[in-house]
Amino acid sequence: MHERLEALGDPARLRIVRLLAERPLSVGVIAQRAGLRQPQATKHLQRLEQAGLVVSRRSGNRRIYAIEPEPLRGLAALVAGLADTAEAHRGDRDAFEAYFAAVEAETRAADRERWADERTFAFERVLGAPRATVWRHLTDPGLLARWWAPRDLAVTEVELDARPGGRAALAYRDAADNAGTDGTVGRAEGVVDEVAEGERITFRLSPLLPDGGTAFTGHYGFTLSDTGAGEGGTRLGVSLRITDSAVASAEFVAGIGAGWNQSLDALAALTDASPHHDKEQEPS
Repeated sequence: MHERLEALGDPARLRIVRLLAERPLSVGVIAQRAGLRQPQATKHLQRLEQAGLVVSRRSGNRRIYAIEPEPLRGLAALVAGLADTAEAHRGDRDAFEAYFAAVEAETRAADRERWADERTFAFERVLGAPRATVWRHLTDPGLLARWWAPRDLAVTEVELDARPGGRAALAYRDAADNAGTDGTVGRAEGVVDEVAEGERITFRLSPLLPDGGTAFTGHYGFTLSDTGAGEGGTRLGVSLRITDSAVASAEFVAGIGAGWNQSLDALAALTDASPHHDKEQEPS
């Protein structure tokens, strides 16, 4: 398969295959119609024959070449399968394009220090689980690690120590990097400010730049309330206010909206699938 793809990768050989798809032709005619010298055409045809894409027969003093359809059907099936897979994952591709469009926009806006200060974000989810369950998913490291990252990242370290002055930390790698080739691709450090158990936790968390500097300080708040009417669910609000933003923070700011929406979608799925009682066990 690789040899056939490589053979078709040359523009001259592809022109030849297109000609032979219509009818068998002699080397001389192929050279003329493909805009090649006859020795060039012969060399390309030999390469295509080695790859099994064409066959040749001697007719008098001429050599006639004809196409082999089946190998082309195999290549077509391969390419069609790749296109179908890409289409099935179009959402990931669209998210990729949207993120880098946002990076470009934020980079243009980041023309000075503290350029994003006082920018705010707010997110909300109505979760089917009771507040006690949701609270555990916000403060238990084993549970936090299962949702607090966008789809393309995997948490490698996380902590949200639910007491004033407690440590807040988050680190992650590329979700596809099972071998750890790229190492840690993001890290944030901070501190918990206020805690009202089962109701609210506020904390500061600062993403770190590659040079170890701070991209910005994020002032976060998780607020939990009952959905009411005896439904037993939880309304979760997430707020974020930015201060101390560095010029180099544009890439981080660009990912806030999509990143939090994906993380909260993962939290919703996780809590909906979780047993809604106080004996819920930490995942192994």
